[in-house]
Amino acid sequence: MQSIAPTPIQPHNSRPAAVWSAGGAHYDEISHGISDALEHCVRRLAPQPGERVLDLATGTGWTSRLVARRGALVHGVDIADGLLESARARAAAEGLPIAYELGDAEALPFDDASFDAVISTFGVMFVSRPEAAAAELARIVRPGGRVALTTWTHDGAIFRMFQVMKAFMAPSPAAAPPSPFEWGRPERLEALLGGAFALTLEPGTSFYREPTAGAAWETFSTGYGPTRMLAESLPAERRAALRDDFVRFHAGFTSPLGVTVPRDYLVTLGVRR
Repeated sequence: MQSIAPTPIQPHNSRPAAVWSAGGAHYDEISHGISDALEHCVRRLAPQPGERVLDLATGTGWTSRLVARRGALVHGVDIADGLLESARARAAAEGLPIAYELGDAEALPFDDASFDAVISTFGVMFVSRPEAAAAELARIVRPGGRVALTTWTHDGAIFRMFQVMKAFMAPSPAAAPPSPFEWGRPERLEALLGGAFALTLEPGTSFYREPTAGAAWETFSTGYGPTRMLAESLPAERRAALRDDFVRFHAGFTSPLGVTVPRDYLVTLGVRR
């Protein structure tokens, strides 16, 4: 595969880059909580030894490591420098030769048809301009190559968790980007990707487990950029109210052994036409 001149993060994505960077190395705990869904997507992609695979929106690299352990030649790209630093360290600790670089999913620094496959696990769905990102996926995957995505459903537990946070967010001064949860609708996936890829969809459910609802707040307010940045932006009283609502939401999934949140998603496998 060949990289072309690095593309800087586009100005409208500077703020999202800072938000996602905020979790730093702690973001790997977020990936741990969805590791069943990440493995599901990798299994459906079925990377082969020697294949050129891009992990788009790699975060701290959990999915890229799963793919590299199967012998593929892996690149990981993310807009968040704060996450890539941890991804590099974790891959190095395992001796995995993964190439990580800063990049914008809406303008990727790779030549046409550079990859046999692209995977994105709960990543590309959060782009600001979905049509641009979808066009980039089609551009960089070779004919006959594959794309595999996991995306949260439009009405599941993660959507509802974001609604809890949304109540504490300041109104956007400009037109808000499309909801990332639209990537969890089959008709939206078909509209974005169906022209370039033959798509197959499979539902899944990830189970997030914590000992208490309060532990869920600690995990997310530490390692999940959107939650951490929101909490840090609020005055003390509003931050406490956000924490209370976040804990109350997760307490709704209490079982005799702790908290278990079923979080529905879709796996989309596409073959490049």
